[in-house]
Amino acid sequence: MPVPSAAPAADATAAPVDAVIPASAAAPGTATTAPSATDATLTPLEAAVTTAAPAPAPRSALDVTVDAVEVTRLHGRVTAWFDQHARDLPWRRPEAGAWGVMVSEFMLQQTPVSRVLPIYEQWLARWPRPADLAAEPPGEAVRAWGRLGYPRRALRLHAAACAIQERHGGDVPRDHAALLALPGVGEYTAAAVASFAYGQRHAVLDTNVRRVFARAVSGRQYPPNATTAAERRLARALLPEDEATAAKWAAATMELGALVCTARGPECVRCPIAAGCAWRLAGSPAHDGPPRRGQTYAGTDRQVRGKLLAVLREAVAPVPQAALDAVWDEPVQRARALDGLVADGLVEPLPNGEYRLPLS
Repeated sequence: MPVPSAAPAADATAAPVDAVIPASAAAPGTATTAPSATDATLTPLEAAVTTAAPAPAPRSALDVTVDAVEVTRLHGRVTAWFDQHARDLPWRRPEAGAWGVMVSEFMLQQTPVSRVLPIYEQWLARWPRPADLAAEPPGEAVRAWGRLGYPRRALRLHAAACAIQERHGGDVPRDHAALLALPGVGEYTAAAVASFAYGQRHAVLDTNVRRVFARAVSGRQYPPNATTAAERRLARALLPEDEATAAKWAAATMELGALVCTARGPECVRCPIAAGCAWRLAGSPAHDGPPRRGQTYAGTDRQVRGKLLAVLREAVAPVPQAALDAVWDEPVQRARALDGLVADGLVEPLPNGEYRLPLS
């Protein structure tokens, strides 16, 4: 049975972003929907997270409550699984530090771990501190990004390194708001760095975590295409109160989605919470929402941009137009892709008609 849909909350007056709301502490004037005899079909995970109908007057009434005991059991199962099965990734090691965590988070956006690992190692060997990267031209960050894709991330990471050096004395800030203020750092990255690097308590919602919550609690095969307010409220309601446990929970749910509760082939027999998974107990119903976005590449402007950038990355001097023309036959698409690279700051045109990676 699906979790009842949550009523809208007023963001300006809601609880702190990372508050866990025990069922016994619902906001005044809020009617808490607790499991009853009529809820016999609720799975354990569905019963652990219920909604509260807001009272007519106060718009600050919270719309999610949790069964603290059941959710604590959920935390224990998932974190115990993580202790046994977590991959030994370099950004999880103590020596990685906050800068290593930040670099990994930029690189891992829409990019699998297997592709990130060699570039990450090269990057940290060359630029072990933000100041080291900030001292180089942004074009060197683009060059070192290699074929990870979405190269604007390299420019944003370079800009973040410069800001860290200028504003924070070269140390990645601990404060969540200060992280959010860095160039290229959004809600997810700020929460991930604060949690994974500094052990703080934040709801970290990436695609893997959203999929785990969609299946285990909401009974849906996939989450919505874009993160919703309801997903954020659910993530906050499930967040452990203890900082250390919350940080481990964030990493553990992400790993569970990456290794077991995968998009195409979930291995439910290996899942530590399969017995209470709403989607599995409902018979694993197929996705009935909007079509999921595909990742096409061949023949797209993205492919052309990648080919043009590859020429510039490999060059030690500015590149003439003819060298770029040789990588793609269709002139209109090639010109559009090159114009896009220039507009994005990834390529710098020179007065003599040559091109290079940006120096500033």
